[in-house]
Amino acid sequence: MMLTYILSFLPLSDQKEASLVSRAWYCAAQNALREDASVLSLISVLSPSLRVLDLSSCVALTNRTLQAICAYLTHLSVLRLAWCKELQDWGLLGLGEPSEEPTQEPQLHQELEHQASGPKEPPQPQGPSLLMLRALQELDLTACSKLTDASLAKVLQFPQLKQLSLSLLPALTDKGLVAVAKGCPSLEHLVLSHCSLLSDEGWAQAASSWPRLRHLNLSSCSQLTEQTLDTIGQACKQLRMLDVSMCPGISMAAIRHFQAQLPQVACIQSRFVGGADLTLTL
Repeated sequence: MMLTYILSFLPLSDQKEASLVSRAWYCAAQNALREDASVLSLISVLSPSLRVLDLSSCVALTNRTLQAICAYLTHLSVLRLAWCKELQDWGLLGLGEPSEEPTQEPQLHQELEHQASGPKEPPQPQGPSLLMLRALQELDLTACSKLTDASLAKVLQFPQLKQLSLSLLPALTDKGLVAVAKGCPSLEHLVLSHCSLLSDEGWAQAASSWPRLRHLNLSSCSQLTEQTLDTIGQACKQLRMLDVSMCPGISMAAIRHFQAQLPQVACIQSRFVGGADLTLTL
């Protein structure tokens, strides 16, 4: 039903309010909410041998369901949660649900930041966190837009992880980037498109941790300049594909210089760099 599909894109609080409009809206909102409930009901009976779980675009998926996944499906090697936009820091960290009172939101964020910074005696989580999925080799958090450095810097510690997408995370900063670099040193495929807070300074600290990187997408990272290209060229000698489309701080001259540094790069996506629409493929 089209109304159910439309309502599924609303935050859970808005879905509940929409259910009061009429009987038809109530049914549609309930169907949208059941999407998460159906996933939750299946988790405990899924085989512990399950290795790949793709819940992309399950927009009503909640933090509680993510914590159930972390508790029961600890052997997962692939977890895709793209566009699960209800996920928040406390869900990834295995913490209890915070108060919904608006006046407490700043305090919650400060608490999460304090926990992510690694105090002498870290608080015990009230539930399972993403850290329990130690076998992960691929993780997709594209457009989980409520996530911040407060959780990403704490839970993205997977030595075996090869593929990671953090695209469309507006709150991801250099601090989170550096923490991910230290926690996930085996990355071969990294997607960071539309992360507008990332800068040259962050890449100067992170790039050396990723010598195995082969595929890198930095499209629409608006603060990056040719300095980041130089850093990547020096640190990521295994790179084969680079996307810097729509990066206004990078020029075609900088891309040509990068290509000279790493002639083994087979494809450089550079649409609208320096006003050009061009892809260099060798």
